[in-house]
Amino acid sequence: MKKQTAGRDMLGGFAPKFAQLNDDVLFGEVWAREDKLSLRDRSLVTICVFMGKGLFDSSLKAHMVNARNNGITKEEMAEIITHAAFYAGWPNAWAAFNIAKEVYSDGSTPEAHGGMFGMGEPNVNFAQYFIGNSYLKPLTEPGESAVFLANVTFEPGCRNNWHIHRANSGGGQILICVEGEGWYREDGKEPRSLKEGDVVVIPANVKHWHGAKKDCWFSHIAVEVPGESCSNEWLEPVSDEEYSKLP
Repeated sequence: MKKQTAGRDMLGGFAPKFAQLNDDVLFGEVWAREDKLSLRDRSLVTICVFMGKGLFDSSLKAHMVNARNNGITKEEMAEIITHAAFYAGWPNAWAAFNIAKEVYSDGSTPEAHGGMFGMGEPNVNFAQYFIGNSYLKPLTEPGESAVFLANVTFEPGCRNNWHIHRANSGGGQILICVEGEGWYREDGKEPRSLKEGDVVVIPANVKHWHGAKKDCWFSHIAVEVPGESCSNEWLEPVSDEEYSKLP
């Protein structure tokens, strides 16, 4: 299992203990104990817990994608949800089936996206800052060099919240578009349509968002520009009403 760093990347400066528990204990120890319980079975348990708690947001879909990638077949997923229905509730089963049908559909699969770098894993740890599902594939190891790069893939209609890359000096982000079509918008400016080969330079301390167009997958490499006292400030979501007004 790949080393998890999302906790430190996002909360290392604000809640270092929580970040350490998330990266080193939950993922570094619990999920990594494949000699005790396989990733396949851990995915099964996680999905049942989400069903029981009535959690049907993008996180459950991401865990179902993970379950599929960990070897749970469509037939097995249907049986899991059917079995859990008697304990988690019939309405919860209906909600879970609606998500599972999309994940296990015979149409375009997530593995087909991400450009030449591939789409990586479901972006579960940042799902709360996205509408829709996104996927993350680090291209360098955090701390390996002064610059961190990751390929981020958005399903159709997916976008991240308004956010700001804070820095006292330097900082900001560069997006290199590698597949599909998407949007970039700075606060107070017109949206910019993006396609493969486009490059976006995002200055530090500028409010903005980016994501896929409603009918197209979209992938970009995110380059974190080095600077002093850099951090991400996540803000409000891009509403459906605002998004629907895009050309």
